[in-house]
Amino acid sequence: MHLMTKPATKPQSPYFSSGPCAKRPGWALAALEDACLGRSHRSKLGKNKLKEAIDRTRAVLGVPADYRIGIVPASDTGAVEMALWSLLGARGVDMLAWESFGDGWVTDVVKQLKLEDVRSLKAGYGELPDLAAVDCNRDVVFTWNGTTSGVRVPNGDWIADDREGLTICDATSAAFAMDLPWSKLDVTTFSWQKVLGGEGAHGILILSPRAVERLQTYKPSWPLPKVFRLTSGGKLIEGIFVGETINTPSMLCVEDYIDALKWAEGEGGLTGLIARSEGNLAVLANWVAASDWADFLPVVEATRSCTSVCLKIVDPWFTALDAEGQAKVAKDFAKILEDEHVAYDIGSYRDAPPGIRIWAGATVEAADLKALLPWLDWAFATLKAKA
Repeated sequence: MHLMTKPATKPQSPYFSSGPCAKRPGWALAALEDACLGRSHRSKLGKNKLKEAIDRTRAVLGVPADYRIGIVPASDTGAVEMALWSLLGARGVDMLAWESFGDGWVTDVVKQLKLEDVRSLKAGYGELPDLAAVDCNRDVVFTWNGTTSGVRVPNGDWIADDREGLTICDATSAAFAMDLPWSKLDVTTFSWQKVLGGEGAHGILILSPRAVERLQTYKPSWPLPKVFRLTSGGKLIEGIFVGETINTPSMLCVEDYIDALKWAEGEGGLTGLIARSEGNLAVLANWVAASDWADFLPVVEATRSCTSVCLKIVDPWFTALDAEGQAKVAKDFAKILEDEHVAYDIGSYRDAPPGIRIWAGATVEAADLKALLPWLDWAFATLKAKA
């Protein structure tokens, strides 16, 4: 690869971070002018705002009417931890992991909760575990989309309809960009700062009737911190699911989330958001197909994420480097593009193989991705020429 001429056109928006993700197109601080500031979140106005966020979430995602939706603290991590600590232990559990966040949930269950009947079904970066080996008569914990590997489950067909266990799904980089089959999911979590580009620190917890039944009939043997408690006296704390949050939320962040949901509605709801994300993946896939130095990290095409698109460098010059050399090249690659104000935060996750991670969720414009691609070629050619 010879040294290339620097591209002339830059993306209008250089924000390709996988979290917090790009704000919706046209976003400005003025969108938050109607925020419920200086008031209690338990005031009528505050509770109405929180309930509006829940109601719009249900409408956009198509969540069934008998599923509960709650706003909880500590982002997606908090929502997942609430589910793990509150629900697990009633039966054996299958833990699926194929990237760092899934690995983290395995660690929590094995080393923190210290459950004895745990099966870990793992795969390396770029692959999925054997989904046919999952026993849905046990509880099952998994990520729908591996944010740090760019690998997603292709569908929910592997989840039994007549299962006895609960499915607990970390869907933080899948919700609003992928079709989640609600009948297959008993607990679903995500955070605002992913596909809709909202602000951080708040999570969403969605419970099926089966999950609610478990909460009301099973009491874990370990003490639950107040921030994790979803029941009182054996009854579900219903207020959590109508806007009475466990702790004080940021009403500025709530307003930002409502703004993002309104934008989503204007884009055609979930169908429109999925189309935007899949269209973005197609832009990148066409470029990868013609590239002689980059390829997808996911091995199977059907498992490629349309949000956190993870790429590996396959050029012989790069693959001949040792691990330290590869890590340096990948870091320098991201820095060149950041210094040019072309792309921010597109380095692979720290635990993932050195490479590139480009957020392609619904708030990213296809035109910006198309403008980015020549810069990717230029940056790699520049580094290789200097070697």
